[in-house]
Amino acid sequence: LSTGHLLFSLLGHQDVVRDLSFAPNGSLILVSASRDKTLRVWDLSRDGRQVQVLSGHVQWVYCCSISPDCSMLCSAAGEKSALLWSMRSYTLIRKLEGHQSSVVSCDFSPDSALLVTGSYDACVIMWDPYTGEQLRTLRHVPLHSALDYSGEVHSSSLRSVCFSPEGLYLATVADDRLLRIWALELRSPVAFAPMTNGLCCMYFPHGGFIATGTRDGHVQFWTAPRVLSSLKHLCRKALRTFLTTYQVLALPIPRKLKEFLTYRTF
Repeated sequence: LSTGHLLFSLLGHQDVVRDLSFAPNGSLILVSASRDKTLRVWDLSRDGRQVQVLSGHVQWVYCCSISPDCSMLCSAAGEKSALLWSMRSYTLIRKLEGHQSSVVSCDFSPDSALLVTGSYDACVIMWDPYTGEQLRTLRHVPLHSALDYSGEVHSSSLRSVCFSPEGLYLATVADDRLLRIWALELRSPVAFAPMTNGLCCMYFPHGGFIATGTRDGHVQFWTAPRVLSSLKHLCRKALRTFLTTYQVLALPIPRKLKEFLTYRTF
């Protein structure tokens, strides 16, 4: 970036590349998602060598997300199911089935314990990626007419979903011309902002701001709720960073504590 010189040209995809995801551990592993229905894994520390081609989707791949612990990869491809892959063996772990229309967005929580998928069915499903269990569904229902900027019930197809850096909020962009912010433990949004032609959203890594991208070429910035994480949540986040759901369930601790650590106390 300091010189503007091209380092590598990663050749292999046969159609438009829709999304990119770097491994968060600094390994310079990059995953690309394409309309050619494949994901490709590249190693930029080895001159951009193509490590693996992941095939399994039958539609265009819209979105890909690597878990913060770099163990899993989720991909969404305009199908009713999302695919979960192992980043260690580059094999398919499971299909996540539950949406009624095309899945177009996905994101992991900061501790890798949760995965959210967004769909044209106007729903966000929160999953346990280790077990494949659906933990919660957030539905984009029309607002009161005084606040409803869409005028159409069927124009709420979801376009993008992302976690906040501390893992307590979600941001979503939908075709009903609204940016919504959801608290993790509530079933309704805690904040709204009117926006048109929204396609994607992303939290600032240190929180407090959200960037959104639109079809008409604009990037917009919004203030987001700031929160001081509770000690309970900080402890859960620290533990779940290195413990899978199965490892938590095997601990000799009370059942209610296991439910809290596995996000089953909503």
